[in-house]
Amino acid sequence: MESPPARTYRAGSLDDFDQLYRDCYPRLVRTLYGVLGDPTAAEDCVQEAFLKAFQAWPHFKPVRPAPVWLHRIAVNTAISYRRSLKRREVTELLRRLGRPPAPADPAAQSESADVIQALAALPAKLSIPFLLRHYHGYSTPEVAAITGAPERTVRHRIEQAAARLQKALGAGWNETLPQPGHHGVVLSCTEPTSDA
Repeated sequence: MESPPARTYRAGSLDDFDQLYRDCYPRLVRTLYGVLGDPTAAEDCVQEAFLKAFQAWPHFKPVRPAPVWLHRIAVNTAISYRRSLKRREVTELLRRLGRPPAPADPAAQSESADVIQALAALPAKLSIPFLLRHYHGYSTPEVAAITGAPERTVRHRIEQAAARLQKALGAGWNETLPQPGHHGVVLSCTEPTSDA
């Protein structure tokens, strides 16, 4: 997936924040959907992340590009949400969580559910870098900036996630992860050879 075009966003500018929202909202929802496995929770976390970003917007310092800054806020929001879910009873989780939209094809539905379940079972420190790299096409340095981890750690976590997904889904897996309102995107367990 292609990154949004490089753009300068001015701190405190409502027009620029509105543009940032339009540029990043769909990508954030897809990222958090992959992390959480629940489209409703993903949208809720994205809305919460935008609220946090809006409150901090007048003081935004462009040390990193605004979309990277915003992804970091959203990822941290999703991590907090996942932690809160782990503290609840399983019955409470089943009652409150919505189910992802089912594909029309029953075989695709089963495969998609397996991929989502496998991704959701990964610790956030593994699933988030994997999704950002393979699902959104961020470079390793960009993933490092979003997650706050060194590049070497990011590469290691992506490799660990791919190995765990391969173990959970079978050797040579290449599945489709559905997106809310979309048919899906192909994820591959092979790490690209360059970040260019």
